[in-house]
Amino acid sequence: MDWFAPIDLYCERLTEAFWAEPLNALSNISFLIAAGFGAIRARREGGGIMAWVLVALAALIGIGSFLFHTFANGWSELADVLPIWSFVAIYVLALIAKLKGRAPSAWLLVAVAGAAAVTLISLTLSEPSPQPTRPAPFNGSLQYAPAWIAMAAFTMVFYRKQIAERHWVLAATLAFTISLVFRSLDLALCDLFPAGTHFVWHMMNGAMIGLLLQLYIRVQRPAPAVSPNS
Repeated sequence: MDWFAPIDLYCERLTEAFWAEPLNALSNISFLIAAGFGAIRARREGGGIMAWVLVALAALIGIGSFLFHTFANGWSELADVLPIWSFVAIYVLALIAKLKGRAPSAWLLVAVAGAAAVTLISLTLSEPSPQPTRPAPFNGSLQYAPAWIAMAAFTMVFYRKQIAERHWVLAATLAFTISLVFRSLDLALCDLFPAGTHFVWHMMNGAMIGLLLQLYIRVQRPAPAVSPNS
């Protein structure tokens, strides 16, 4: 794979210039805002080390995506997708551990290593086309189907168990659903909207990440069972 080969996947990019995608690049500030609000909440409530790891990954998602929508090549694509899948893997396992009243352990590192390996393999095996002749189905959004399924599953579990923070996960799932729609429509609407709709994907995902951070920090570990003999 040529890590410096130009990649053109979005309506807004018409040249190889650094600022060819201003909306797609600058809309990544939404992830930094989400990370900022998450940091404020984590500092106020003492969210623990995993909360700070997730806050840091949220910021890295914004930075990595900014790099991809400015440099638009192989190495910046890696900088874009690696923090995303690391966040997904760590968040799912960390939230499950918290809901079960367990402290996150070394298997989180395994999850991160797995996410990194899958990312590297997928990028290495897929040679990017500077100007694809045929868009991928749903503009490549199907790769995020596992993340959407995980969020939908969390939503059902939270509502079934009537967990107090259930509205946060529902809002995050709805935001992600909307963002996927706009990501999928980007290339299909180039003629109608020359700037495309990918920047809306960024803004809605920033909102989704912000909601997920608030959910993780706010949700309480279950109280330990009290022994009848105590």
